[in-house]
Amino acid sequence: MAAQVLDGKSIATQNKQRISLEVEAWVAQGNRVPGLAVILIGNDPASEVYVRGKRRDCDEVGFHSIVQHLSEKVTQEDLETRIFDLNNDSSIDGVLLQTPLPKHIDEDRVIDLIDPGKDVDGFHAYNIGRLAIRRPTFRSATPMGVMMLLDHIGLEYKGLDATVIGASNHVGRPMGLELLLAGASVTTVHKFTHDTAAKVRMADIVISAVGQPGLVTEEWIKPGAVVIDVGITHGDKNKLFGDVCFDEVKEVAGWITPVPGGVGPMTRVALLENTLLAARLHQETN
Repeated sequence: MAAQVLDGKSIATQNKQRISLEVEAWVAQGNRVPGLAVILIGNDPASEVYVRGKRRDCDEVGFHSIVQHLSEKVTQEDLETRIFDLNNDSSIDGVLLQTPLPKHIDEDRVIDLIDPGKDVDGFHAYNIGRLAIRRPTFRSATPMGVMMLLDHIGLEYKGLDATVIGASNHVGRPMGLELLLAGASVTTVHKFTHDTAAKVRMADIVISAVGQPGLVTEEWIKPGAVVIDVGITHGDKNKLFGDVCFDEVKEVAGWITPVPGGVGPMTRVALLENTLLAARLHQETN
């Protein structure tokens, strides 16, 4: 029997409706509208589309949002000044730096300068560290979105084996920490792993976050496994490809996400959740 498709777009819509009601109630209590600021550098088409989606999401749930669209020639100093200004802007609860960044920008330094209390992407070392010690505050947005998808199907994590393909700071590593926190036994595979296929084949949950089209084939998947495709690659005419051979794997898996329309919409919902949490925490401390 073919896998059931996890429709991230539909699940995201349901969650945005819930968040919208929460924002409405929050503002009705006399609180300030949550605010999200996005910094976009250059004219990468995929990034521009993604940022437009984030602004649309903010409008749908009742957030205040701004986008600072900067030249790809922006200096490190100018970018840092803008981040300091947003850190100190009381109308802004979340600061998001859209990647990829130009090569002359020190990405690690810039992320470190974002106020951890406004780090709604969950990239700051402070927030990754809190997740690692099982005290999460702002969770990395894509792994958080994946967990929302897994929760949607009522997955019981304890006793399950999960394999995460990829060990990036923004997805692979925090994804493993999220699954550990939920109670799964986690294996992370990467470019130095021997016999990746064997380690994936044992998994009840497979999450691929590499950005290599066609990497995960039918032979890699345990029958009935949940397969989450985080990888995304832009081909000709901006066509999107995932890591997973969807048509093959869906004949073996129990659940599978499409690309596009799977993890992407849930990442944006996670950003909204983090921004609303930030607004609440800022209200408590002011």
